[in-house]
Amino acid sequence: QVQPVESGGGLVQTGGSLRLSCVASGGTFNSDFVGWFRQAPGKEREFVAGMRWTGDFNYYADSVKGRFTISRDAATVHLQMNSLKPEDTAVYYCAAPSSGAVGFSISAHYYKYWGQGTQVTVSS
Repeated sequence: QVQPVESGGGLVQTGGSLRLSCVASGGTFNSDFVGWFRQAPGKEREFVAGMRWTGDFNYYADSVKGRFTISRDAATVHLQMNSLKPEDTAVYYCAAPSSGAVGFSISAHYYKYWGQGTQVTVSS
């Protein structure tokens, strides 16, 4: 079973940068798309960014557009986060839909495989 594994979270000041990474433990991502989500305390999990594995499509939530960049390097998916704000504080999750899935969705319900999450804290 594919299990996304995230890394790269931490504590950073407002305006700083972090780079999150995600690899597939136990195999490879056998779906066309992969996504990043985040969940802040007391809030629902929300879509952050997604991309097609081929790299010819990506999509961002309005709240991070222009500041975050999703990319792929071999079998690792990255989320470069610049100009971080306190409201970006959350646990960030990497997620992939079922093997063989070819569609894209920003709904968390569409994604079957989830990592354990990595904490990002932005201090003011």
